[in-house]
Amino acid sequence: MPHSRIAVTGSTGLIGAALVRSLRTDGHEVVRLVRHPARSGDEVEWDPKRGYVDVAGLVGCDAVVHLAGAGVGDHRWTEAYKREIRDSRVLGTAAIADAVASLDTPPKVLLSGSAIGYYGDTGDRAVDESAPPGDGFLPSVCVEWEAATAAAEEAGVRTVHARTGLVVAREGGAWGRLFPLFRAGLGGRLGNGRQYWSFIALHDHIAAMRHILDTPELSGAVNLTGPDPVTNGEVTAAMGRVLHRPTLFTAPAPALRIALGDFAEDVLGSQRVLPGRLLDAGFSFAFPGIDAAIHAALR
Repeated sequence: MPHSRIAVTGSTGLIGAALVRSLRTDGHEVVRLVRHPARSGDEVEWDPKRGYVDVAGLVGCDAVVHLAGAGVGDHRWTEAYKREIRDSRVLGTAAIADAVASLDTPPKVLLSGSAIGYYGDTGDRAVDESAPPGDGFLPSVCVEWEAATAAAEEAGVRTVHARTGLVVAREGGAWGRLFPLFRAGLGGRLGNGRQYWSFIALHDHIAAMRHILDTPELSGAVNLTGPDPVTNGEVTAAMGRVLHRPTLFTAPAPALRIALGDFAEDVLGSQRVLPGRLLDAGFSFAFPGIDAAIHAALR
């Protein structure tokens, strides 16, 4: 998509900010959807809770990348915050899809965020995009989240659901919290450490999204995870190796449940998710292994 106009929601988040930098570096025009009146030419106002999008700002866009949503691990999972997690995704996605569908000339592609939480706890079983949704809160949210793009799909827009894994980065997300702990020598296993973590280096995540935008054959669900999921115990060992720190501490499962509430089940759950469709579409990972991904984050 040479020199395209691309709209991005969630542009201040970990992934959104990195994507905007990548696109602009390559000469693309990026407009950012913001939740206040537009203050510059690259801003478009929207309000996901009200279902409002300033549709005029999307005119001429070749692609829309929708990444906005409340952080899953930002707060304890009270019933109120679980509603916030769901509504921020489902209502926001429906607003974007409706806006895209209303355009006389809609964009070629809507790349909408989703998560590997779709699959629930898969234990030791490896799954790809052909697997059904799991049980529980996060799978149900992901199912509704992806269904909310229906208006764009019905308007003929190529729609991709980017099911993101754990992004290895210093700047935010799960790993943004892990790095300070491990650097201080306070890192260790979570629970028994046997649960699988499907990770992806931030560099590879951005490259994968760019690959999706540039690959017309890709639509529907696409897993954005590295090709070699590892256990939490293996992550712990790798962090110790790369940072040259001891990893003696363990957070027992009962303590995590007390501290995190319902969110603990997601932390302790196992998700062995493979990027089948990315690999089939010719994508090549720069940092496929856990040590390489951690080194990349430190650089």
